[in-house]
Amino acid sequence: MAGTFSQIYIHYVFAVERRENLLEKPWREEVFKYIAGIIKGKKQKPIIVNGVSDHVHVFVGLKPVVSISDLVRDIKNNSSNFINERNFLKSKFSWQEGYGAFSHSHSQLDTVYQYIANQENHHRKKTFKEEYIEFLQKFEIEYQEKYLFEWLD
Repeated sequence: MAGTFSQIYIHYVFAVERRENLLEKPWREEVFKYIAGIIKGKKQKPIIVNGVSDHVHVFVGLKPVVSISDLVRDIKNNSSNFINERNFLKSKFSWQEGYGAFSHSHSQLDTVYQYIANQENHHRKKTFKEEYIEFLQKFEIEYQEKYLFEWLD
């Protein structure tokens, strides 16, 4: 019987609802580890999960048994439940609708990993809006700004 072989790397980007700075440092790492656990639980490979107070980058080795949209839906649903069940915030937490999904080749793994690992430093120089629009342009994705995330900056 023939097997299925694939090499698919997806870089997800999604934001906190209303782009509020709610992912606080004292528990942010715990949420990122939980997100990695969600990915593992779906039999996918979490490469790195990192972000800042208002958005997250998730880099995944994706097997074709799950769709890109199903995985991000499960990540967002389960992680928002995790945050709310632990009462990390006084108000209800949720992710903003939508996400970015960008594919990378195996040769780009280290570059993408380092980029995501250095989010804190990166955002001292560039806003999330600038970063996200650069991704859309780099990957030649057509967009209308009114359909992007809610921007605070």
